[in-house]
Amino acid sequence: MPYPEIMIQGMRQELAQLGIKETKNPEEVKEAVEKTDGTLMVVVNSVCGCAAGGVRPGIAMALQHAEAKPDESITVFAGADIDATDVARDYFEGYAPSSPSIGILKSGKLVQMFERKDLEGRPPQVIAQALVEAFNSHCKKTEAANN
Repeated sequence: MPYPEIMIQGMRQELAQLGIKETKNPEEVKEAVEKTDGTLMVVVNSVCGCAAGGVRPGIAMALQHAEAKPDESITVFAGADIDATDVARDYFEGYAPSSPSIGILKSGKLVQMFERKDLEGRPPQVIAQALVEAFNSHCKKTEAANN
């Protein structure tokens, strides 16, 4: 049984306000992965305290302060967008399902994964720094692409 929408709406809005697209069904997830030319950040949102205390604020900080950012970002909500979450997790090959979690995909392939164990109990600043480092590693545009 999915979480009632009234219970999670504010948690959804925290990421939507950052420009992260909500994907609520498998087709939307697949379309985002297949149509993103470059890097895609996939956030598996969650009701847990670590999502509220560190992950969502850390994502906000990283997106505000990073020089390099993913070309696109989407989110699914574990426990609510169940089918969409399953499809998103299919792209996290080699990793067990966890929420919250953040995957960075490049051309549809996972290049960096942050599982719950990498996020839980960490302050937003630490999560933001890890994301900025991931963005710098995987999302920087090459000089040739800028010319």
